Amino acid sequence: MIERQQLLNALDTLLQPERFKDYGPNGLQVEGRAQIGKIVSGVTASLALIEAAVAAQADAIFVHHGLFWRGHDGCVTGWLRQRLGLLMQHNINLFAYHLPLDAHPELGNNAQLGLHLGFTADGRFGDQQLGWLGQAPEALMRSPQVLAQHVETRLGRPVTLVVGKPGAMRRIAWCSGGAQGYFEAAIAAGVDLFLTGEISEPQAHYARECGVSFIACGHHASERYGAPALAAQVAAQCGLAHHFIDIDNPA
Repeated sequence: MIERQQLLNALDTLLQPERFKDYGPNGLQVEGRAQIGKIVSGVTASLALIEAAVAAQADAIFVHHGLFWRGHDGCVTGWLRQRLGLLMQHNINLFAYHLPLDAHPELGNNAQLGLHLGFTADGRFGDQQLGWLGQAPEALMRSPQVLAQHVETRLGRPVTLVVGKPGAMRRIAWCSGGAQGYFEAAIAAGVDLFLTGEISEPQAHYARECGVSFIACGHHASERYGAPALAAQVAAQCGLAHHFIDIDNPA
């Protein structure tokens, strides 16, 4: 068992949230019991994850998507009241880190997604340097279709592929989650393909007009790897039990 503040200090030391301009608060979002012995990690602080954490007798939950976001009206009603009520009823701490978890160079979402897909990174791009640049193994760089099939196999779900230029590729870029807005910066960085979680209407046109292929592999699917990797390291460092719970999401 460790003190709540010790866990918060360990997470802040690794993730350095003060470096980021984010869309919501990073760190301890909901205060629970002071002593922590078991932590559950997940992608989003959904009701299903909180219920699973209660069943697992967790003292704390660590997630990428917390409960509070810029622009929220501040009313504790509906889904927010349900989630907060269950956390408080069972005295469970909620720790959430958004962009800091995306950006961590070894344990973050982009680092772990690249590792899971076999990508090699050699640079960063975009706002707050959240996008990653690099290459896939040579056999996967033969065409956008070959790389897309590999991503489908590794992530276990269909992807959306818009081919920009057919044939062999030299460089790729990726950024987990809803980073379709980074596509123009990726194009400017000189890549042949960009991978992220989501696609919006403009990106299909940019891909075809600029000759840079686009893969959307699912927001949740692209962010399943950072939270368990980082929580596992911190849990080992602090002598805590850790369990990752993946609540499936088709988005």
